[in-house]
Amino acid sequence: MTGVLILAATPIGDLRDASPRLGETLASADLVAAEDTRRLRRLAAGLGVTIAGRVVSYHEHNEASRTPELVAALQAGERVVVVTDAGMPSVSDPGYRLVAAAVAADLGVTCVPGPSAVLMALAVSGLAVDRFCFEGFLPRKAGERSRALAALASEPRTMVFFEAPHRLAVSLAAMAQSFGPDRQAAVCRELTKTWEQTRRGGLAELAEWASDRVKGEITIVVAGRPVDEAAAGAADALAAAVAEAARRAAAGERLKDVCAEVAARAGLSGKAIYDSVVRPPVR
Repeated sequence: MTGVLILAATPIGDLRDASPRLGETLASADLVAAEDTRRLRRLAAGLGVTIAGRVVSYHEHNEASRTPELVAALQAGERVVVVTDAGMPSVSDPGYRLVAAAVAADLGVTCVPGPSAVLMALAVSGLAVDRFCFEGFLPRKAGERSRALAALASEPRTMVFFEAPHRLAVSLAAMAQSFGPDRQAAVCRELTKTWEQTRRGGLAELAEWASDRVKGEITIVVAGRPVDEAAAGAADALAAAVAEAARRAAAGERLKDVCAEVAARAGLSGKAIYDSVVRPPVR
């Protein structure tokens, strides 16, 4: 008989958002793996719940080494509950590695749904929510961050990011440079908490506002690129790639190799670049 892995969402700020099912799940668990065991104890006390099962730490620094232990507990028939400091485990938090291992071992996986900073920020942003993508935290290094944003420059869906408060102004300025200063966005701060705030406006305006030491847990929502702009941008990118490939081929480089390299860098089709160089459109 095998157990079940339960990913349990915890409040992102207001304890009253915890569901009765969360308390029941913590109380009935054979083993609770927590990102921070002290915060788990405070959560249980706030819910009036006694955790009878074993409690172990499960965070980014021991996730790899502890996952086999948790899988073994599941195989022994235990109910293993994973909680992080806030929100749903595995979403920019520990949990994914264990889920993948449990699935590979053909073990049961379910969750106790609950508060979500991503969905709440989308709902209050005032931006389109019919299609969106979650990008998590941007890279800390400037070059890697710029490349990540460049790859998203033509993204038509609304984008959601997490960010640390001390990097907020820098990230917003980088977004303004990659997406345009007037691209609409919303910065959601301290969601569900006492000092909850949502600031909306263009990216450049928000970057200037954030330079004044904004504090708290941050979620950023950015409008996707309008379809007409995206189409024009894609055409411009292809034209630039074709021009580069043709120039380098004329200088003696092998065309197929050049097209593959340029395509990989620009996120385009190597065949489209090659065909455009070999058979340019008739004007």
